Amino acid sequence: MTRLKTLLWIVAVSQLVLGALTLLAPGPFFAWMGLSVPPADNQYMLGMLAARFLAYGLGMAALARAENPDPFWIRNMVLIQVIDFGAGLYYIATGVIGLEVAAFPMLNAAIFGTLLWLWTPGRASMRAQAV
Repeated sequence: MTRLKTLLWIVAVSQLVLGALTLLAPGPFFAWMGLSVPPADNQYMLGMLAARFLAYGLGMAALARAENPDPFWIRNMVLIQVIDFGAGLYYIATGVIGLEVAAFPMLNAAIFGTLLWLWTPGRASMRAQAV
């Protein structure tokens, strides 16, 4: 297994865990993360967010199993990680959350995003490997 495929499996599992916890136990999960427990009516939106975590988790698993993972979808996950990291910076800078709440998710976003970016071959490389 290549390092990219190993990383895709790690990202897949992280997304699936986030999705499951956000869907099945949003209150306890948010409390455990050090965040305010969302009101019951916000959990509808969290259910929709969980669907996206789960879909991306399944997508990353499919990419990890593919002979030549599609770089577009990997770069899409890089974009998600960049936005996650930026959101963490913004909410820390504005005092909404403390570094202790955002440090682990931001570190994951920085590591996942950077490694996915660096280890993903471009389309031309993928075509050459397929030949």
